Amino acid sequence: MFKILVFCCLAILISGCIKNNPNPSWIQINKWSLQNNTDLSGSEGELTENISEAWVYVDDKVLGVFQVPCKIPVLTSGMCNIKIYPTIKNNGISATKKIYPFMEVFEVNQELVQNQTLVLNPVTKYKSITNFKVYDFELTNMYMENDPNTSLAQILYDNTDLQPFNGNFYGKVNLNSTDSSWVAYTTEQLSFTKGKEVYLELDYYNTNTLVTGLIFVNPDATKTNNINIQLNSQDESSVKWKKIYIDLKELIGNAPNGCNYLQSFQANLNSGKSSSEIRIDNIKLVYFY
Repeated sequence: MFKILVFCCLAILISGCIKNNPNPSWIQINKWSLQNNTDLSGSEGELTENISEAWVYVDDKVLGVFQVPCKIPVLTSGMCNIKIYPTIKNNGISATKKIYPFMEVFEVNQELVQNQTLVLNPVTKYKSITNFKVYDFELTNMYMENDPNTSLAQILYDNTDLQPFNGNFYGKVNLNSTDSSWVAYTTEQLSFTKGKEVYLELDYYNTNTLVTGLIFVNPDATKTNNINIQLNSQDESSVKWKKIYIDLKELIGNAPNGCNYLQSFQANLNSGKSSSEIRIDNIKLVYFY
């Protein structure tokens, strides 16, 4: 809330300053481009992204957070250092913007001229110290397990998407009155460092509500599934592939010491529907040690 108030105040201040100084310089920031980092040797998987915002600094002074593409007035001119940080909707929440910690800042030194527009096409890549565990459904081995006790539906490999996405396969779940529930989780236990950044990146296409969670695997082998972020169903007439960045740092910080982790998913057929569909792809657990 504090950050929102700060940027509201900045917007009002900038608006007032422009009235008093009607000849600002302008920066136009186009959409982000995510490129591969050769140091990672492809471990980052498919380079899908939803970097929707830009956190902008000029000469180390914050201008604010802006949805891209955007055009920003700047009350300075001459040679300037411009830093643009790739910024996401944290947990898919529009009001919660966060600089994505795993991606590099876009930085240039450029001249700003009053009444002229500097056009920038920001480029970023994952930092070389980033770690990944990627489940992209391209391999023949299944790395997700349907819960044998509670899951009626099954996740299947599919490549019949009439709306092209990327790669050859994705995971698909069909829900109906018979197969009305789905519970599944990854099979490989992972270890994360408490206090470090950990995110789930997910590409999804859903006409049914989908719930993500994180399973704590305790040292005694008992498991606790912790419900996390819910992805609301999309209307069948306009459903499309989306991407979300889900913050796991706080959840992991509350886990008992010595835990390992499994990513979980679950869904129940939405009320009033006779059938629905969930597709997921490029499941990425992204983290620092």
